[in-house]
Amino acid sequence: MLPVTFPVVLRETRVVEAPVFSPAAVVASCVGFVLIGALQALYGPAIPAFREEFGLSPSAAGLGLSAHFVGGVAGVLLFDRWFGRIGNRRILGASYLLMAVGAAGFALAPDWPLALAAALLAGLGFGGIDYGLNQLFAVGFGHRSTAMLNILNAHFGIGAILGPAVIGAVGAEHYPAVFLTFALVDLPLLWCLKGVRDKAPQPSGTAPGSGAVLGRSLGSVLAVFVALYVLHVGIEAGVGGWEPTHLETVGYGAGVAATATSVYWLMMTVGRFLVAPLALRFSAQAIITVSCAGMTVCLLLASIGELAPYAYAGVGLFIAPIFPTGLPWLHQAAPQARRAGALVIAASMAGGVVAGPALGKVIEWSDIKAVPLLLGGVSALCLAATLWLIRSTPSRSH
Repeated sequence: MLPVTFPVVLRETRVVEAPVFSPAAVVASCVGFVLIGALQALYGPAIPAFREEFGLSPSAAGLGLSAHFVGGVAGVLLFDRWFGRIGNRRILGASYLLMAVGAAGFALAPDWPLALAAALLAGLGFGGIDYGLNQLFAVGFGHRSTAMLNILNAHFGIGAILGPAVIGAVGAEHYPAVFLTFALVDLPLLWCLKGVRDKAPQPSGTAPGSGAVLGRSLGSVLAVFVALYVLHVGIEAGVGGWEPTHLETVGYGAGVAATATSVYWLMMTVGRFLVAPLALRFSAQAIITVSCAGMTVCLLLASIGELAPYAYAGVGLFIAPIFPTGLPWLHQAAPQARRAGALVIAASMAGGVVAGPALGKVIEWSDIKAVPLLLGGVSALCLAATLWLIRSTPSRSH
């Protein structure tokens, strides 16, 4: 008699990983970006009070923001060394604490050297939060990562708008109270870190060590990504710093020039919210190409006096998606380069530091009316870098 056999059905066991962020942690991360945007924007409006309290020259007072940016670059590079070695919650928690302690120290410092040291400390935390959250959002939401990164960075713009508004409302002489309040608001975010997954996932759609670069060396691709980030942040800082002077030079009043510059920053924030749904339908390559092309056209139009305020607003709208949209593209193109994200974020901060003095020196050789044309040339280089990257890296359809 033949043995009776029964079919054996093998069921595939699927391991469902926990999401990188809980809903509460997503909200807390957006609040964190509002805070780092506000912190960066608080130093400038408070400069008159720094000068009066500590007896500073304009250049010495400006060192507060420089110390913050130096700390930011150091924070990105320092926390990158820890990323993946210790848990994400510890990295972000240490960053929030450093930023809070630094802000409180800046408010309470009895002399300017201690205030600069506190600004450096706050910058370390700033850099860790900027790097850590951008990295996790870039790989933590699958095909929605580009959209989520634009939403996250839009909240940075909200903070950058609110910071000067708060200083203006309470008066620059009360900046210590503003910085102390900032430090206290920072602390509750530590409670929400339990909703962050402790181990960073691999970039979506890639395997560790896979080579995604097509026909180009990894070093060349990373170098062009860095160039794109340095150049576009240089444009961002250049317009923000020189738009008021250019508009006054071509005949606009100081009030109109200041308002137009505020609209430029507002349009950067609006642009990131607007791109979020588009990022679900179009590739990062397409979005950045349109952004660079539109930015170049608007900068050229800004050289026409009658169109300048509106053209600068257009620059803010088009430049908005480049920073957050480029990070998922970078992770897709070079997943084997673990430190690529830190490199471009640190480079973008360096671009913001260098842009002002570099553009000022070029203006000394030419004329203030040439600002939009000079920046338009830089924007054309951004477009060229983008087109080179498209040819050298794989594309992904949405």
